[in-house]
Amino acid sequence: MSTKAERTTAYIIETVAPVFNKHGYIGTSMSDLTEATGLTKGALYGNFENKEALALAAFEHNSKRLLGAVEERLGTSGTALERIFALTDFYRHYNDFNEDMGGCPVLNVGVDAKHNNAMLSAAVRETIKTIEGKIALVLENGVNTNELRLPVTPLQFAKQLFTMIQGAVSMATMTGDRKYLLNTVAYLEQLVKKELKN
Repeated sequence: MSTKAERTTAYIIETVAPVFNKHGYIGTSMSDLTEATGLTKGALYGNFENKEALALAAFEHNSKRLLGAVEERLGTSGTALERIFALTDFYRHYNDFNEDMGGCPVLNVGVDAKHNNAMLSAAVRETIKTIEGKIALVLENGVNTNELRLPVTPLQFAKQLFTMIQGAVSMATMTGDRKYLLNTVAYLEQLVKKELKN
């Protein structure tokens, strides 16, 4: 059973994670955080050393949720292609998943932190590397079982695949037009089927 302090810390992180994700590190004020949590500034700082530590914990919370969802899709039973398509289908409905998070944490925090928070920026890069690694593992297994043939290394293909997905997420977010994401996912599925099937 968790202690009251642990429950308070978890409540703070869960409550401020979408606030930081929507408004960014610089754009989120302490008053935004006290208003969202209903706690005083002192109570927040009693649980976290500073705003940066709280922002990092908030990103890690959202990142963990995203990585869990990606892992769940890639870990489904079936062929390597079916597992890749489970991932592309997840991204087809990605806005449903990330709506309560305040949008895509990789995109939002990645862009926001690039020039103003080295620690957050590094955490985003680590999340990206982890997702690419999980995709590469599925592709590598597909190659090893003679199901797939790849024109490049599994990691290189995984990076290209995720780049296209994340680019589509970016365009759909910036324009408010989900077709960027839907059309890119449909194109990727055709490309993967055509290029990789052995």
